Amino acid sequence: MKDIVRKALAAAKADYVELRIHHGEQSHVHYVGKELESIGESTGCGGCVRALVGGGWGFVSFNDLDDLPRYVRAACHQAELVGQESSALAPIPVSRDSCFDLYGMDPREVSLSDKEALARGYNDLIRKSPKIQTSIAGYRDSHANVLFASSEGAFIEHEVIFCGIVLGAIAIDGTNVQQSHESVANLRGYEIVQDQEALCEEVAKRAADLLGAKPIDAGQYTVIADPQLAGVFAHEAFGHLSEADFLYEHKELQDVMRLGRRFGDDLLSIVDDPTMEGEAGSYSYDSEGTPARKTYLIRDGILVERLHSRETAAKMGEKPTGNARALGYSNPPIVRMSNTYIEPRDASFEGMLDGIDEGVYACGAIGGMTDMEMFTFTAADAFAIRKGKLAERLREVMLTGNVFETLKNIDAIGSDLEMLGGLGGCGKGGQSPLRVSTGGPHTRIRNVVIGGR
Repeated sequence: MKDIVRKALAAAKADYVELRIHHGEQSHVHYVGKELESIGESTGCGGCVRALVGGGWGFVSFNDLDDLPRYVRAACHQAELVGQESSALAPIPVSRDSCFDLYGMDPREVSLSDKEALARGYNDLIRKSPKIQTSIAGYRDSHANVLFASSEGAFIEHEVIFCGIVLGAIAIDGTNVQQSHESVANLRGYEIVQDQEALCEEVAKRAADLLGAKPIDAGQYTVIADPQLAGVFAHEAFGHLSEADFLYEHKELQDVMRLGRRFGDDLLSIVDDPTMEGEAGSYSYDSEGTPARKTYLIRDGILVERLHSRETAAKMGEKPTGNARALGYSNPPIVRMSNTYIEPRDASFEGMLDGIDEGVYACGAIGGMTDMEMFTFTAADAFAIRKGKLAERLREVMLTGNVFETLKNIDAIGSDLEMLGGLGGCGKGGQSPLRVSTGGPHTRIRNVVIGGR
């Protein structure tokens, strides 16, 4: 295969050509309520060629690996049709490497019947609560071998195994409907899905308890975000603004997202790091063969970098960050996050509570949206804070605001960093779900607008 790939690339008439070949296996189990909704295993094989000619890209994907030269020629011809300018890609090291990302039990060693029994047991446990109307228990794993080669001489073989579960409960009391969900997934092997009975019980109890929670009164509050909500904020509200392909297409944001601009206090740093061992968004090389590296987006309150592909880095005169990622062989790489989090500091949770006369402890997120610099998130769970102490449970806690003002209002960051991956992943440009992790420590934010009664 190596010789065939090299010959096909050597014959290409283009400024640049890259080729990816994927071999993959997947299995899944999905329960909804009493029913086993779906179960199965699948395998797949395919590839793609991307060619650059005169600044224009051509892209061809295929399942038949027998005629690579023809696909290379087709991608080059497409690129010729659209290319009208000079081609520019930021330089990267030419890598020849093999890497393997699995840190625990290979889920391929576990039978599908055992995976079904695992999901069924979790589903039954969630359904035991008398207030639970509907349950969800899903399992999924995937194994991929990816070969990347380029006309510059790169040749990288990468093997990765991803595994996780999703658990959910819906509780109903008349017209009052409440839900609770958790998902755990990463590259640490089958162990990550085992022994999750306590999480099942937590999901069911939370949904039931939310039936009796008090709807929050609308207003402006000091909010402590738990690690999950802090990570969702870092990813959704700020991380997507830091993806250079989005930024390059929105000129009005370029002055706002100016490198060197202060976005928060010295204690605030936001990081994207695909080199974290075993996390859901981790990898050694991106889909362009760029070595992965840790990237500070905000460092000590200052915007210092953004996330790049080779093309966006060249266009903006900056360095590639290794964030060009493709969901599969039928997709071209676009700029995507990996493991995005707020860097921990030294505040304690008790210290953050102290001094809050009336506030909100907001946990997790069950939905939300962003529109440029504006965001809206609904917390999965929440508690009132009164005179420095946690009080009654709250529901319908919807946080909204301007991301840049919110960053300025962060005044305390904890030391308890947690990273959370899940089966939901990230969506962008029709490529979903892409495996990512988000995280942070407990984070205190002043003057947060919360909708409610």
